[in-house]
Amino acid sequence: MKPGSMWAAGMAAMAMGIGAAAAWAENGLAVIGSTKEPGVLGTVTLQDTPDGVAVTVQLAGAPPGQHAVHIHQYGDCARGGEAAGGHFNPEKTPHGFVPKDGVTSAHPGDMGNIDVGKDGSGSLTVTLPGVILGSGPFSVGGRSIVVHERADDFSQPTGNAGGRIGCGVIVLTEPMTSE
Repeated sequence: MKPGSMWAAGMAAMAMGIGAAAAWAENGLAVIGSTKEPGVLGTVTLQDTPDGVAVTVQLAGAPPGQHAVHIHQYGDCARGGEAAGGHFNPEKTPHGFVPKDGVTSAHPGDMGNIDVGKDGSGSLTVTLPGVILGSGPFSVGGRSIVVHERADDFSQPTGNAGGRIGCGVIVLTEPMTSE
């Protein structure tokens, strides 16, 4: 999906009530589009919890194997995902695995690797402690989620994960209800 198409998909999702941007939102959504045609497609759901932000990544069309998934600084997937900037790192901490290391010892969006099967699909569920969707220094709302071409080996400075094969912008959404 081209960057303009990702924007259109996000706008369509918002028009359908899936994502009404609001600073107080406790949920988020990113639609992952390929940085190359054809390629990776997917969704990322995010939810504030008492333990941090719970993240679920669902991918299709990805190359088999492990791929790093990181939150990047800017909510912009243009130029093959390069406009997303570097890893989100407000405290200038070393690269790591935030579910184990915490936000004081790792980049807040260092969420590890997604395992992709031979059919090109994969899923990852992880909680990012100390991270929030609302406002604050560790807020990830409005930033981007990037899927990389290789696994994160947790080396410095960014995990040796290679190029960007998928990207999506985190939009804040209203909580889902059972009405």
